Amino acid sequence: MDGIVVTGRGIVSPVATGVDAFFDALLGMQGGISEDGLAPCADFDPETTMTPKEARRTDRFAQLAIDAAHQAAAEADLPNGVDPRRIGVIVGTGVGGLTTLQAECKTWLEEGDRAVSPLFVPMMMPNAAAGQIAMRLGLHGPGFSIASACSTGAHSIGEAARMIQRGEVDAMVAGGTEAALVGLCIAAFRRMGALSRVGESRPFDTRRDGFVMGEGSAVLVLEREEHARARGAQIFARVTGYGASNDAFHITQPEENGRGAVEAMTEALADAGLTPADIGYVNAHGTSTPINDRVETLALRKVFGEDSGPPVSSTKGAVGHTLGAAGAIEALACVEALRRGALPPTLGLEDVDPECAADHIAGAPREAPDLKVALSNSFAFGGQNATLVLQEA
Repeated sequence: MDGIVVTGRGIVSPVATGVDAFFDALLGMQGGISEDGLAPCADFDPETTMTPKEARRTDRFAQLAIDAAHQAAAEADLPNGVDPRRIGVIVGTGVGGLTTLQAECKTWLEEGDRAVSPLFVPMMMPNAAAGQIAMRLGLHGPGFSIASACSTGAHSIGEAARMIQRGEVDAMVAGGTEAALVGLCIAAFRRMGALSRVGESRPFDTRRDGFVMGEGSAVLVLEREEHARARGAQIFARVTGYGASNDAFHITQPEENGRGAVEAMTEALADAGLTPADIGYVNAHGTSTPINDRVETLALRKVFGEDSGPPVSSTKGAVGHTLGAAGAIEALACVEALRRGALPPTLGLEDVDPECAADHIAGAPREAPDLKVALSNSFAFGGQNATLVLQEA
């Protein structure tokens, strides 16, 4: 993939809102996990970008995405002077408007049909975020939502880049969003045994016992490089590789041999025209679940070699697992690592599991002034995997 650049960045996360504050928090080892074992965007105020009435009529997952998209579009100065038919939107979510779904189900069971809000469907439908962003920014290009659980954000960015590559658009607003910190969803993940019993996110650590649920959104503006340069847009990074694969093995567990993860990474490298030796940093999927971290490590060894892999860290130690937003948040972390020449550490990683041995960044950030290429992994329930390769501007 060639000629796809990042010209806008936006994020709402459990550690900060705004790109600079977010990456400063990662480098400063600031965690967003609360004492009750969740990672909410506690300081987020939807009324910074919406009226009170609009906020009441919008589910939290879309509120987060709208804020992130406004940040990214403002930075890219879009759609100012650009044909809105040539700008599209792909903003995905793993589960959509669960806050609204849970509340309206309770209302319906207790009070019957006439008590259900007429806004229920437009608030909870998974494509609401992408639709609202298009309306607010006046974008008339292709628009839709992708749902691939924890790979949603990465798939959204990868598919948006492909649309630019095919010449269907000149720019895309792309990313992921999630706000699933509601009782029903928390109970469901807990019943599956996926959540940490002690409420700690410790990717690759011997004490990891599950993930911590987080919420948030990250959105990038991707643009055809020639188009960006012609209008004088600032270029922050390049998206040069995208690989997607399917485990076709189990609905919630990765294949023990890491085949799907290996194929996603290998395809992304081939798409970028690079070799494993070119990668200077891996932002791992790194969920803090016993099986994911072990299988991802095995896959990394198969791609990069037993003893020669690049530095690895997981953003989920700081922000928890943000499900459909995770891939976009982690791609943005790669953009900032490339820009600043600094690698964020894995928060909570103190005692590396021998089965997860790698060149882990832990205890402190690491300077990387020569970093040219970063790779971001996302592996989802359903066996759907996505890997992105990002390069310096």
